[in-house]
Amino acid sequence: MSLLPFPADRRTSDVRRCAKALQQLHGEAANRFWRSEMASFAAILREQGMEDDEISRQAGLYMHAVQMELQLAFAEEELNASA
Repeated sequence: MSLLPFPADRRTSDVRRCAKALQQLHGEAANRFWRSEMASFAAILREQGMEDDEISRQAGLYMHAVQMELQLAFAEEELNASA
């Protein structure tokens, strides 16, 4: 029996941690952080025996989840600023 990893986009604590860090970073610092996160992400999944196609799919799901978290944070900031 093989172990299926928990889907990356549902790792809410990692998604929120990453989004929070990206809110504080800009430009090249944000790019370096994101590249480092994704390299670590891929390395962990590869060590678990995941195929490259599935790693790419999981990375896309994770990236989308982080983007959605960033959009939510922005919307909350806008709502608080208008209140």
